[in-house]
Formats: sequence, C-alpha cells, structure tokens
Amino acid sequence: MDKPFVVGPGEGEAIREAFHIKAGRPEIVVTESRYAPGEQGPDPHIHRHHVDAFWILAGRLAFPLGPRGDELETGAGSFVLVPPEVVHTFHNPGPAESRFLNFHAPGMGFDRYLRSGFRIPYDQHDPPADGGRSASEVILLAPGEGRLLTLGPLEACVKAGRQDAIGSLTVVEAVIAPGTAGPILHRHRKTVESFYLLDGTFTLHFDDRQIDATPGSYVLIPPGNDHTSSHPHGEPARILNVMAPAGLEQYLEEAAALSAESEGPPDPQVLAQLASRYDFVAA
Repeated sequence: MDKPFVVGPGEGEAIREAFHIKAGRPEIVVTESRYAPGEQGPDPHIHRHHVDAFWILAGRLAFPLGPRGDELETGAGSFVLVPPEVVHTFHNPGPAESRFLNFHAPGMGFDRYLRSGFRIPYDQHDPPADGGRSASEVILLAPGEGRLLTLGPLEACVKAGRQDAIGSLTVVEAVIAPGTAGPILHRHRKTVESFYLLDGTFTLHFDDRQIDATPGSYVLIPPGNDHTSSHPHGEPARILNVMAPAGLEQYLEEAAALSAESEGPPDPQVLAQLASRYDFVAA
C-alpha cells in the first residue's frame, strides 16, 4: 500500500525550474507552475478521457477556448475546469508572474509524459475537425463562487464534484476555524485525498505521524491509509481539499444540510451512518 507523503512549498519533482510535479498517480496528477508575463502554454488541444483543471494561486491566466479561441481571463483564487473534448490552451497575459496548480484527473500518465519531454503517447490530441465540444461547458469560478456549505466550524465552497464533467475530480476550498477537531480517524477504499495549504497552518494525522502543513505545502493520502485532521492553531486555515475520483463532496453537502436542519452539529451516529454511504470507512 502506498503511504501518505508531503511536498513542501516550492518543492516537487522538477521538470524545469518553474514547473514541478507534486503528485503522479493513476487517479490524479498535480503540478505547480510559474509563468512569466507573456509566457505561452501548449498548442490548442483536447483531452478525450480526463479533465484538465486549474487553481490560480497568483497573477492571471487567460484561456483561449473552442475552435475560435475565444478567451477567458481570470486571476488569483479562481478555478477553471476544462471537460474532455473542449479545445483549449492557456497563457499568462501579464503584467505579473502567474503561479498555478494544474490537476489532470484521471492522471492518464501525464507525469510520465512530462518526464519524457512530451514524447510518449498521452491523452492529448489536436483540435478535431468539428471544433470539439462547446466552450460553454468549461467551468470558471471566481473567488467565492461555487456551492457554499457550512458544517459547524467549517466553511466550504465546492468548486467541482461528481456532477461536473466526468465526475473524476473534487475540489473544495475550505476555511477552518481555530480549535476544530476534524473528522474521526478514517480511510478511503478508492479515493485519493489531498490538501494544498493556502493560508494558515493545518495539522494532518496518519499512521504515527503528525504533519503541520504551512502555506504552499501539499499532502497526499492514498487509499487505505487511516487519517484525520485538526486545527488547534490560533488563526483560521484555508485549504484546498482535492480528491479523485469525485464523490466525497456529496457527504459534505448532506452533512451540511443535516446541520442546518438541526441548527447545530448533527448527532455523530447519524453522521457515521451518512458517511458509510460514501467512500468513508471508520478506522
């Protein structure tokens, strides 16, 4: 069984100085990149079997989409998800450096493709003659946009989940209040769960280890590993909770609805029964 791992700020497998692989798995490949003003991404292309998603950490990115290359531009704190068969590329329109996370889910060997110098076969194809699927299917969410949830001390915004595109990626932006205990110790059978720290300090527990993740840290927990989290620190923490494939966000949505109905935290046994319907197994 693969073990959890932590990638520190600015770290990862370097493809070039400003381009690092954070995680490379069949379920998901995560990279972090820095683009100079005016820097161009790949030629326009499509993917047939996976989604290509972006979280902009700093600066701006522009996305030419569809057969005409109609351009969407967005800035820090925004989320973009491109479904299969949509023609797309991206570039930094300036004036400052851009920094962003890129999620390919499923991974489709994108990490191996990068290591090969873009030479081995991979799920990336020239724009089709018919122009591909409509660019209107692209998800673009500005900061604060998404499906908003409140679950006790957790404020969450679901950016993508099972209902989006092919259901291969969940991205949730969460703000966690000081003193939050976190869920019970648990594991997932099929879901890869990971966290990218945006602000504050966030504590993760697995095996006999405790990790205090700081801004820019990325933590990945493969299926089968018992884990939980907590936030004993004095300031709120803001995280990206990234999971592949999608589905666990539905547990959060149902738990938030129960919390609203009961005007307080739901009964733990009720939550446990609810969690059992998803890929959430108590340790």
